[in-house]
Amino acid sequence: MDAEAESRQGVGVRAPRLLRALHLAEDVALALALGAMVALPLAEALLRRVWQTGIPGASALTQHLVLVVAMLGGAVAAREDRLLSLSTLTAFLKGGWRTGARVLAAACGAAACALLAKGSIDYLAIETGSVIALGIPLPLVLGLMPLGFGLIAARVLMRSADGWAGRFLAVFLAVGLVAGAAWCPVAPERMAVPCGVLLAVATVLGMPLFAVLGGAALILFWAKGEPIAAIAVSHYDMVVNPSLPAVPLFTLAGYLLAEGGASRRLVRVFRALAGRLRGGSAIAAVLVCAFFTSFTGASGVTILALGGLLLPVLLADRYPEREALGLLTGSGAVGLLFPPCLPLILYAIVANNITARDGVTVSIQEMFLGGVVPGLLLVAMTMAWGIFQQPRGAVSAERFSWREAAGAVAAAKWELALPAVALVAMFSGLATPVEAAALTALCAFVSEVFLYRDLGFRRDVPRVMAECGLLVGGVLLILGVAMGFTNYLVDARVPDRIVDWAKGSIHSPLLFLLGLNLFLLVVGSLMDIYSAIIVVVPLVVRVGLAFGIDPVHLGIVFMANLQLGFLTPPVGMNLFMASYRFGKPMSDIIRSIVPMLVVQGVGVLLITYLPAMSTWLPRLVGR
Repeated sequence: MDAEAESRQGVGVRAPRLLRALHLAEDVALALALGAMVALPLAEALLRRVWQTGIPGASALTQHLVLVVAMLGGAVAAREDRLLSLSTLTAFLKGGWRTGARVLAAACGAAACALLAKGSIDYLAIETGSVIALGIPLPLVLGLMPLGFGLIAARVLMRSADGWAGRFLAVFLAVGLVAGAAWCPVAPERMAVPCGVLLAVATVLGMPLFAVLGGAALILFWAKGEPIAAIAVSHYDMVVNPSLPAVPLFTLAGYLLAEGGASRRLVRVFRALAGRLRGGSAIAAVLVCAFFTSFTGASGVTILALGGLLLPVLLADRYPEREALGLLTGSGAVGLLFPPCLPLILYAIVANNITARDGVTVSIQEMFLGGVVPGLLLVAMTMAWGIFQQPRGAVSAERFSWREAAGAVAAAKWELALPAVALVAMFSGLATPVEAAALTALCAFVSEVFLYRDLGFRRDVPRVMAECGLLVGGVLLILGVAMGFTNYLVDARVPDRIVDWAKGSIHSPLLFLLGLNLFLLVVGSLMDIYSAIIVVVPLVVRVGLAFGIDPVHLGIVFMANLQLGFLTPPVGMNLFMASYRFGKPMSDIIRSIVPMLVVQGVGVLLITYLPAMSTWLPRLVGR
């Protein structure tokens, strides 16, 4: 081999090593940011209560760590090709059609990212002299926004095709779109409709969801002659919201539980307590799913994490496979109404920003309390259907064992205590929601790593934290850019116009709630829950206030309908998750879920038209 060939080989070896080092650095930085988010609020609370002092600017530092997690996690999600999208059409295309669809979607997504990066640079130039806390300059953190959007654009383009020809075509198209936006000879307002059509096509072809929402905001601001830096400002304001750190912290607790042995221990607990009853395995499955979804906030994650463990349990108790699949697919979402579920937190943040203008507040604590009774109703109805579906001859003949029940509870005592830790810390006044979330994450970490030793500190914890950061980063990207779109709608008085139309066209609160049910069912089947909250809540909460509907009740109705939408054929998100997890065709999953749709649909109607179910507990505790 000559020297030139050896040199080329050396470069080829070094490049993958450099790439792996970069990926490792991203994962480590993401894990460290999440770890600091846990440590800072707890250290601040401890110092404040024991020594009547604190860490100057601890809250501001924690909030800006959320921005770090958002941009790093989004970059990692792009690296792993796991950015959320609304469409899976490319999965059904073949050959050149599939390549063309991927190239166009990637080019549009990368162009949107490039323009978002440009807006972030413009915003960065405005904040050159600002400081976060402890002398840390704000531009140091804000600089992650253009870097993050730029890195995401590059990775989206790299994923656009399997060969370099397709990738170069995607780059060419993306550059053309950006150049067209900068030097378009036609008036921007005349280009809004063609750009919107192109965005819609790219959305259908699989463009990342955050880029869809960001692209919509870019088109609207561009057409009106508004600076696109306003989108970056909205992104920043949303991500550093004082209550938002609770979202990644509770998610981290849920991921630690899911990756450890908590699922096995909790299944054992509920099997020991209910397994001897008719439908005992179904009761156990529903309760375990509700527990995990309440912490992760993602019903699809629950199906993926627990489906393989729970399906054999149901089949062993002689459940028909179709009924078992339907029960597990439907149970994945029943925990969305229980504290400390993340969508409840996010709804409180977004709704409070809107209702505060009318002198009405919506707190996280009220949403947590409002979801308890409706959540119990859906759990009870799902369990009742599971009990009814078990063949009568399949009931276990074994007697209930106090020894086994006590042993199972003792083995899982640390995990069973976690909801109590979160709620007592929050409702006792000893901790803020963020501090309660940090305490919950710390307890989950200690229990899974040091008490149960299911996770290795060096072997597993960085991987779990990086995986959590990937999910959270992808969600926070959506929230940030969607807030720019939402702020445009608010500034354009779109919610006010909807209120005027609704008051002139709909003459009954009951009729409004029925229309809302149908609308949210469609939204839930098409959008993920986080983007739905950001985009839709500002549009409907003002209408609800106009009809005298309590915003807490409206929020619970919102969540209940969205969780039902996840199960709605043909595009409900949980249907795809179940098909992937259980290795069954979509047609089988859809047939299995029909009875569960009926059962939970009745529950959603009861929640909608009996508002006391959502408002009784918050009012009782608030007295």
